[in-house]
Amino acid sequence: MAKDRYSSFKELYDVEKDGTDYQKQAESRTSDCLIMAPHGGKIEPGTSELAKAVASEDHSLYLFEGIRKRPHSDLHVTSHKYDDEEAIKIVSEHAIVVAFHGRRDRDDPATVHVGGLDAATRDAIVNELSSDGFDAAVGCGELAGEHKNNICNRGRRSMGVQLEIPKSLRGDLLSEPNLLNQFSRAVRRVIAQR
Repeated sequence: MAKDRYSSFKELYDVEKDGTDYQKQAESRTSDCLIMAPHGGKIEPGTSELAKAVASEDHSLYLFEGIRKRPHSDLHVTSHKYDDEEAIKIVSEHAIVVAFHGRRDRDDPATVHVGGLDAATRDAIVNELSSDGFDAAVGCGELAGEHKNNICNRGRRSMGVQLEIPKSLRGDLLSEPNLLNQFSRAVRRVIAQR
């Protein structure tokens, strides 16, 4: 994986242009849950669509989206260096934070790696996705999402969840509406119990 071009949003915003290179969407709703795609649009394709499907009309939503086709590393700011002020603000206002990320298939084009410091929600999402026929596992190593500064862990409870979804599965979810609905309903069921 190529090294990120920018180590912070301050650096990124000094060079990249809103509306040309990227766009943001932040919607606060009455729910105490925030769904986000911190590397949405063309950065990690499919993650914005997943976040929107899970948020639906009731959960808050935050998207940072690349809007031009470019290398992944051009607009990717790693999750524990994610210092966009609007993201930090909306995350801090919510008790439950669920972030959608994309990962390369490598040798595993199917497994969703679920990480983050909110172990109870993380494990419940793994169980619910597995029960619904998806391959899901607790993330480890670089997919664990356990850094305290990871944007998903900066909510009111200082813990959250991230889902690392392989490229092939993201493609399947986007091309099969019923599969996307099945996936998003599984995650929403867990959120409804928190």
